[in-house]
Amino acid sequence: MTQEEKYKIISDDFIDLIIEYNRNEKLLNRYTNSTSHIINTRYAIAYVPASQLTDNFVYQYGYNTLPYCYGLTSEKSLEASGILKLRRVPSLNLRGKGVLIALVDTGIDYTNPIFRHADGSTRIVSLWDQTINSQNQYPEDTYFGTLYHSEQINQALSSTSPYDIVPSLDENGHGSMLAGIAAGSEVPASEFSGVAPDSELVIVKLKEAKPALRQFLMIPPDVPCYQENDILWGLDFVLKEARRLQRPMAICIGFGTSQGPHDGTGPLNNTLSFYADFPGISIVVAAGNEGNKRRHFFSQIDSAIGYSTVELNVGPNESGFFMELWGAMPNTYSIEIISPDGERSGRIEESIYANRKYDFIFSNTTLLVDYRIIETHTGEQLILFRFKHPVNGIWRFQVYTRGDLKGSYHIWLPMGNFISNNIYFLESTPYTTLTSPSDSFSPIAVTAYNPANNSLYLEASKGYTRTGTIKPELTAPGSNITVPILNQGFGDSSGTGLAAAHTAGIAALLMEWGIVKGFYKRLDSVEIKKLLIRGANRESSLKYPNRDWGYGIIDLYNVLNVIRGRFPDSF
Repeated sequence: MTQEEKYKIISDDFIDLIIEYNRNEKLLNRYTNSTSHIINTRYAIAYVPASQLTDNFVYQYGYNTLPYCYGLTSEKSLEASGILKLRRVPSLNLRGKGVLIALVDTGIDYTNPIFRHADGSTRIVSLWDQTINSQNQYPEDTYFGTLYHSEQINQALSSTSPYDIVPSLDENGHGSMLAGIAAGSEVPASEFSGVAPDSELVIVKLKEAKPALRQFLMIPPDVPCYQENDILWGLDFVLKEARRLQRPMAICIGFGTSQGPHDGTGPLNNTLSFYADFPGISIVVAAGNEGNKRRHFFSQIDSAIGYSTVELNVGPNESGFFMELWGAMPNTYSIEIISPDGERSGRIEESIYANRKYDFIFSNTTLLVDYRIIETHTGEQLILFRFKHPVNGIWRFQVYTRGDLKGSYHIWLPMGNFISNNIYFLESTPYTTLTSPSDSFSPIAVTAYNPANNSLYLEASKGYTRTGTIKPELTAPGSNITVPILNQGFGDSSGTGLAAAHTAGIAALLMEWGIVKGFYKRLDSVEIKKLLIRGANRESSLKYPNRDWGYGIIDLYNVLNVIRGRFPDSF
């Protein structure tokens, strides 16, 4: 990519495609009128005219090239996790000193006092705002956004008009909330403290998804939505900052998607698992809030019958939505769709890849169906449905299987506010509802509970992954807890994103103990995960691991008890 071509990154006239090129640059020339932009040795982005994203795009190029769209996972926790108890041990007053905490999210309110040192200077070492365009003030090789270092932020903080100097805002508040939970300074009057209040921050404010991709997936234009490739760029930046500063880093991922095979594969999942194995890097991912939304369906097909029926409720005045069916190998799958008024599509037979359009005459509904018998990342079968102006009522899908084994399949609707609450399965299952990338193998996947009554957060997504990997591994405070909000106040909030931020702070404390203080120099995500699992609190009446709680509730004090022997109860 040249300086002259960089406008395509932010232009709505171009869409972004993820190419797994593995250093074979010939693969980057697959698309007409495209410009390539290499992220790393495995993945690159191709920018192509948005006019190429037509209804038969998946048929021509596959589903895996389109970036997945990610939404946010959050809507007196320190004592519950053993952190305050640990602070009362003079030799182990861990507060995150010497450790970086990174968030790739909606940005940060850098003027909030909870993100400053006692002398008023910023605790943010770098802030990359992908939404502010600059001529050349962006991270190396990215060609977009604006990078601000602590010197510029401190200059802004000393000014009467800080946003004239650093105009980066967190209009949503989600990123500031998670940063505050992980690393906010103590505010005794509001009974608030971040988990690692002496750590410093690396922040990425993501730019929102382009209109063409939103329209293709029928995601409402006013819902926060972020493209996979922009998240990949953000991760690449924060890792480079950790290397530049030669400091350990805990990374909090507070977003998710219900797109994809739910087995830990795909560009973002693969990248997270790769980075999570680096010494001095810990990655924590929110499990998602889809456990109670009725947006997941699972079925095994009785071979004597040959098919199973899915019933989907669609409310009135819906403009459109998409959903994905993933069928397990080695069988193949075909479908027939029946509208609420009884109009039938006829059985759509299996095909290696196919694109079908159905106009339901009586209901004025258009349905686009794409088959991929061998989906690129998994080898499993994918059937993608896209409804335009669906009539309200109960839609029925008869799913047939062919093969010598019992067939099984999952169907997922979109997550969060990407879809109306009036669209849901009549016989849904709350399990296997983890949002990606919490299904990634190496990062720590965390669900949420209410420490006031030890109850699981009602909306929390539940495990395991589609292939049976144990996720989530751990549970942390994330229901009805005090959080920083916009306008520099405090309020109550819930969501597994809060639990992920809490756990990222705990990971920072462990890295302070292990790497900064020298007790365990090679800590990474997997090592931290194992330590947290060993020290977790478990209810005697439950069997562990389980799909709701993972291996139990995080207790940092008990982790160090397990490692170093018993500490005194009080000092």
